[in-house]
Amino acid sequence: MQLYAINAGHFKMDGGACFGVVPKSLWQKWVPSDANNLINLTSRNILAATDNRLIVVDAGLGNKQDEKFFRHFHRFGEETLQNTIAKAGFSMADVTDVILTHLHFDHCGGALEFDSNTGSPVPVFPNATYYVSKQQWDWAMNPNPREAASYFRENFYPLFESGRLEFVHQAGNFCQGVELHIKNGHTQGLIVPEFDYKGQKVVFVGDFISTMYNLPIPFVPAFDIHPIESMREKAEFLEYALANGAVLFFQHDYYNECCTLARTEKGIREKEVFTLENL
Repeated sequence: MQLYAINAGHFKMDGGACFGVVPKSLWQKWVPSDANNLINLTSRNILAATDNRLIVVDAGLGNKQDEKFFRHFHRFGEETLQNTIAKAGFSMADVTDVILTHLHFDHCGGALEFDSNTGSPVPVFPNATYYVSKQQWDWAMNPNPREAASYFRENFYPLFESGRLEFVHQAGNFCQGVELHIKNGHTQGLIVPEFDYKGQKVVFVGDFISTMYNLPIPFVPAFDIHPIESMREKAEFLEYALANGAVLFFQHDYYNECCTLARTEKGIREKEVFTLENL
């Protein structure tokens, strides 16, 4: 298996929302913000090439929503799924499987685009099967008021209608070298993929641990629907990751791509920080 870091673009978001009840006086020690309290984030994803599969995890914001919507996210930079996948030596048509960790717009919006002729949503990966947990699908189809603004049916329902979407019913093996964990603190049925790579476990932590600076147990984003559950899941996972020498791959951390872990007097924290390419 070969893993590549690919990118669906960069954007900005309110720093306070990303760290929940943790005051700015603490998180600003590590993460700079602008005059509007916005911090830089990214949509860093994984491309996994096996003997017979080419797997992508998540698809970023996409471009289907209107200008008013995107004014809230201040996108910047030139990186896209298409050009970073091409840089890795593949095309969108080569992708066989797309694992959607969940159906919030910034993770699945880029899975479909509007056809220039018909105006209908079509998959950006034309030959791929898409996967999401059944728990998350049920959640997204009947969203609670807290999350309703994060779900746009045009981002995922056409995949179901076309028969391209399959449900993951439980945690476990996806294919050789790929295991799926399922967490419920951020949202119901969040998939956390784990890859066996170069003799190590590489875990795509996604919105489970949004950035390296969310490693401390109380540093839970305001977006999480069950923050106490998020804290419990994180504490349990960090013990698992430390015991297994896992590498954490961060999806939204603009500044840090991967890290290993060590136990410190303040809890489990980053040890070595590096890029996936340098693993």
